[in-house]
Amino acid sequence: MKVIKSVLEEELRNSIRMKEEYEKALEKLPRGSLSKKVIKGHAYYYLSERSGGKVISRYLGKISDREKNKFEEIRRLKKEYRKNLSIVKKQIAYLRRVLRGQESV
Repeated sequence: MKVIKSVLEEELRNSIRMKEEYEKALEKLPRGSLSKKVIKGHAYYYLSERSGGKVISRYLGKISDREKNKFEEIRRLKKEYRKNLSIVKKQIAYLRRVLRGQESV
């Protein structure tokens, strides 16, 4: 039984480390998202982000395809990190319950 408990404790430590890494990675990524507005047939781009309870849009103007791809990659990374972070948080909660002897499947 000691072996199983030590393996679960090791997995809990790894999960906590992974959670911290995902949180740091999310903090490093730029905030906000790219939004496009078409005015008189021309596309203009804004960087929208929350500040307090308000959404603030900063005008970027016309941007290149390279910049659009960069923002798309950032959005994809954020989505992936948030999904993985959610999974790891659930895993941490489960492992803590199991180690306390309150496993409920």
